[in-house]
Amino acid sequence: MTDIDPMAVKLFSFLVFTKLEGAVTAGMIHLGDRLGLYQAMASLDRPLTIDELSSHLSLAPRWVQEWAHNQAAAKVIEFTRDDRGRETFWLRPEARMVLADEENPAFGMGMFHRLPQTMAALERLPESFRTGMGHDYDSHGPEGAVGIERSFEPWSNAFLIPLVVPALDGVVSKLDGGARVADIGCGAGGAALRLAQRFPRSEVVGYDISRYALDRAETKLRESGVANARFVDPRREPLPDDGSLDLVTAFDCVHDMTHPADVMRAIRRSLKPDGTWLLVDIKALDTFEENAAKNPMASLMYGISVMSCMSSALSAPGGAGLGTLGLPESKARAMAEEAGFTRFRRLDIDHSVNAFYEVRP
Repeated sequence: MTDIDPMAVKLFSFLVFTKLEGAVTAGMIHLGDRLGLYQAMASLDRPLTIDELSSHLSLAPRWVQEWAHNQAAAKVIEFTRDDRGRETFWLRPEARMVLADEENPAFGMGMFHRLPQTMAALERLPESFRTGMGHDYDSHGPEGAVGIERSFEPWSNAFLIPLVVPALDGVVSKLDGGARVADIGCGAGGAALRLAQRFPRSEVVGYDISRYALDRAETKLRESGVANARFVDPRREPLPDDGSLDLVTAFDCVHDMTHPADVMRAIRRSLKPDGTWLLVDIKALDTFEENAAKNPMASLMYGISVMSCMSSALSAPGGAGLGTLGLPESKARAMAEEAGFTRFRRLDIDHSVNAFYEVRP
């Protein structure tokens, strides 16, 4: 121990505490979203004093000041101080897109919305490490489902219909004419409802095992007035096994499944001979070394996997436990072939997190 460089200790300590800084600042981002602070800054659209921002939201100024100092120090929001010592804060245009505009594909508050529920998993995880058993998504409660919805729907709402569906060979004409569609792991139902609205002659059924997600989907269905979509729990109404479906979609869910190989075989049985499976899942490389070297978010994704994705995938006996980065293209292709599919094509769609595959019988 006497040979250890004291500066190396300081630098390693600094590295560790930068991780704590990120976690604490993430909590402050959650509060900024939950309290409407970002939305207020975006709507008022000018540099604001703490008193102006606090008054607009009927919040206590001292608390808002300390929050704003964290955010400005972390370079999430902008800050200036004039010659009279008056501090003002504002959002850059790109910050408004990520922090405040729920209609923008770049909106990023979904994961921060569910941050308390995600971090609460830390109380359960020691037992998981001892037993090997994880916890499903409903262990995160209803706000967990809302967080997933807010994470994925802004991009899907903007690009599913104009970009993704046309990239699938011959699918648009089938949907226009009237097709049978299943959305596996439909969550709050955003993608299924978009498909149903755009293609009113088609029948869309969303499947999910989360009661909280299904509750959200049912609420959105009633609000939409859409008549050609419905949502079910596959444990009560399984996917059809008679080769009657034209299109099956699965967005960001296969790596979370306890038995993904079984689900892939069920999808294969459900599809017509000329049917299509749109598989969307997290971009991943074949080895940890590649992910760590080439993915700047690898540590985040492995951590989220422990608290959420892998935990879900191990929440039943014999769970596969793929986890967040557990379905690289090579594995997805091999599993699809084992399930009976013969064609597998990666689509040329640019997404910061996901890869898109067209899988055919």
